[in-house]
Amino acid sequence: MSRVHGADQSRRGVLAWLLCGACAHHGGPRKLSIAAAADLSFALDELAREFRKSHPSIEPAIAYGSSGNFYAQIRNGAPFDLFLSADVEYPRRLAHDGLAAALPVFVYGVGRIVVWVPAASPLDPATALRAPTVRHVAIANPQHAPYGRAAEEALRSLGVYDSVEGKLVLGENISQTLEFVESGAADVGVVALSLAIAPPLAGRGRYWEVPLQAYTKMEQGGVILKDSTAAREFRAWLVAPAGRAILKRYGFYLPD
Repeated sequence: MSRVHGADQSRRGVLAWLLCGACAHHGGPRKLSIAAAADLSFALDELAREFRKSHPSIEPAIAYGSSGNFYAQIRNGAPFDLFLSADVEYPRRLAHDGLAAALPVFVYGVGRIVVWVPAASPLDPATALRAPTVRHVAIANPQHAPYGRAAEEALRSLGVYDSVEGKLVLGENISQTLEFVESGAADVGVVALSLAIAPPLAGRGRYWEVPLQAYTKMEQGGVILKDSTAAREFRAWLVAPAGRAILKRYGFYLPD
């Protein structure tokens, strides 16, 4: 008798678990896993908040890091739904090699770099790279961070690379690069404009925008890795007027 009662309880428990699972699947928000370049950290957070207001059934889950590292992870099977890179070439390679959904790669903005110093620094950001008192200059690692490659190219173009090469401190991504300068581990950094003008940082430092001709145009692009309605809706919103307005506010040039 007790064994029959216990089995009945077990069956009811399994049924309840299955029903709860079905409810969660159909009633809860759909998770959209996004791998995003670190320069998007403030802009994309705002984009995601605004997106959810009109798409409450979709919940973006965003991981930030260097585009090169994400590219390697995706090639090794990392389960992201959408990849937003600081260099459109990474998504193009994934699409070319059949590692993305059969949908177009898209350009969502053009990034810019600036020389950034803390607000309390006596350095003028326009001349900081040439200042003899500077001991450490932070840039993102050029091996896997597009903003690091742009910084290195700009340092060479501006004629200061040889004098600062021995002072370089490499961040894993552009967010960590900025953290190095904020923490005092570096005196000056070459960082993304989108971070320098973000509201949380706008009053904590000063910047000088590196001339565009000093580095290769930074086309930032994305690709849907796993096709879904959620991924398509987020992509459409990102490149629609509402999304473009937010990107523009964070200093991105917009594609035609």
